[in-house]
Amino acid sequence: MLSDKSRPVIEATLPIVGGRIGEITKKFYTGLFAARPELLDGTFSRANQRNGTQQQALAGSIAAFATHLLRNPGTLPEAVLSRIAHKHASLGIREDQYPIVYEHLFAAIADDLGDAVTAEVAAAWSEVYWLMADALVKIEKGLYARQANDKAWSPWRLVAREPAGVGSMTFRFEPADDTPVTAATPGQYVSVRVVLDDGLRQARQYTLSGDAASTTSRVFTAKLDGGGEVSPVLHHGVAVGDVVELSNPYGDIEVDGSDAPIVLATAGIGCTPSASVLQSLAAEGSPRRVLVLHAEQTEANWALRDQMLGAVDRLPNAELLLWLEDAGSRFAGTEATEGLMDLAPLDLPLDAKVYLCGPLPFMRAVRSQAIDAGIPATNIHYEVFGPDLWLVG
Repeated sequence: MLSDKSRPVIEATLPIVGGRIGEITKKFYTGLFAARPELLDGTFSRANQRNGTQQQALAGSIAAFATHLLRNPGTLPEAVLSRIAHKHASLGIREDQYPIVYEHLFAAIADDLGDAVTAEVAAAWSEVYWLMADALVKIEKGLYARQANDKAWSPWRLVAREPAGVGSMTFRFEPADDTPVTAATPGQYVSVRVVLDDGLRQARQYTLSGDAASTTSRVFTAKLDGGGEVSPVLHHGVAVGDVVELSNPYGDIEVDGSDAPIVLATAGIGCTPSASVLQSLAAEGSPRRVLVLHAEQTEANWALRDQMLGAVDRLPNAELLLWLEDAGSRFAGTEATEGLMDLAPLDLPLDAKVYLCGPLPFMRAVRSQAIDAGIPATNIHYEVFGPDLWLVG
């Protein structure tokens, strides 16, 4: 809870700090990496630094956290904190790194705002930072404690790779040592860390698309991202027999265990968590109503088409609807709606649990459509690849 002393200071300065937080975070990362360049080796994404998404995500999370403290005294934004903590844990973030971030973040605030940062203002925003940091550390400790091992990274050997739609590849790994393996839940992801040509290690999260509960393999499907640094290595530089580092499984998007209907709405490579969830439901013989909604530019791009269609066929109360921007790309026998996904004509069950994954504009649009259809916002969940920009903009 924000103290009575700090609350009026945060209320008065949030518009100023919030308005400058984007510039502040740019200065923060510049100063952080100048002082601690080793943090770019396997922890922070160099690609996300270049394109600005990491700066936007940090700025958005700080502003959202401070706003929540003012609007909801005595509570914390659990959903936001959980997503951040899972991402941190997948990168092996440690408690002793939070003071380092604090030092450079507040140096950036002071540099950007100058004399406006009085001792009172600095103390109030320090309180905000440590409330957020302490909450994250607590969640992250709990996540680490659930794992079958105490290692942030362990070696896994690639045993198979095969194309999955246009521009995507499915990779199957098996343990390369005797590190105990944590069984994942459908929809969770692992971080993959590879060595680039310049010797720097870089990591990216990929949702497990195969049998998530397996302790003898990890399977994920990755789309080639020309602007990234990890997927090109996976697609072009990792051969069967090679070893890479994988994290333990993380991710807080877990399918509700009730009998409520499920709606899985995805676009592009965002189909990977849906594919894993559907595989798990089919293996259980789940009688739940499952509505699978997927959007693609062309049907050939659909990375896990056969896996998803096969799982839907095995589920007694499942239905799949497909949207294609290029309707002429339909395969023989495929039914699809031309254009972008539109929930308005659908008779959505109002008690459904909705799970979204795909590009941010897609998720924002579909979430709004689901709310307009009468589904409570608390029943709508999402997963983001890369920095979480949901609250930015």
